[in-house]
Amino acid sequence: MAHRTAAAQRRISLIRPQGDRSSTRQHLLETAGLVFAEHGFDRVTGKEICERAGVNTAAVNYYFGGMEGLYLAVLAEAQSRLVTFDALSAAIAGKTSAEDKLRAIITLILRTLTGPVSTSWVFRVIGREFVAPSPASDSLRRKDFLARAGLLKAIVGELLGHPPNHPIVAQACISMVAPFTILAIVDRSTLRSAFPSLRLVPENADTLADNMLRYALAGISSMDRGSQRNR
Repeated sequence: MAHRTAAAQRRISLIRPQGDRSSTRQHLLETAGLVFAEHGFDRVTGKEICERAGVNTAAVNYYFGGMEGLYLAVLAEAQSRLVTFDALSAAIAGKTSAEDKLRAIITLILRTLTGPVSTSWVFRVIGREFVAPSPASDSLRRKDFLARAGLLKAIVGELLGHPPNHPIVAQACISMVAPFTILAIVDRSTLRSAFPSLRLVPENADTLADNMLRYALAGISSMDRGSQRNR
């Protein structure tokens, strides 16, 4: 039908009591992010999210096609606020040496980890997904993760003088990624209690990045020497 029925119009008016469709959808998305961060995907109902958002219970189906669609939208939003593949690619654009590329990536990551997103629901949702991946997010997670991993393997492989798929490159990448994973998924109050002098604040991001770069390069150099001895 070219025009919505009166019943459909009434349902939509209940769904969006304030503002237009896009603002209601975004409000529902933000609320869902908070609820998923607190309880996880499997322990939340659409009714709970809608009640907390102050919208009609039909809103989840109307805007996202159901709970799985809502959760995937929340994950996509969370990933877009972190370090995306496009952001990484832009950070290394114009950089000629592998070390400069690695410096740019580490700086971008540390600025993100110490920025406003670090106090939002984003890290908690990503952390839950990292520890206990949901089947619904498999394709989204794999696509994003594999793209970023490929970029890092190329840079580390260049530093080591090995092809990206060489075992020593994989080991070096894991060693480099581990500290950033801890900073992303461990509760900030716990980190502050354990390491009060760490200073995970925006004004300290570049200093942290410099230190992490030296750590990464030293580790890569040590692994390279070890691999040469074993040849």
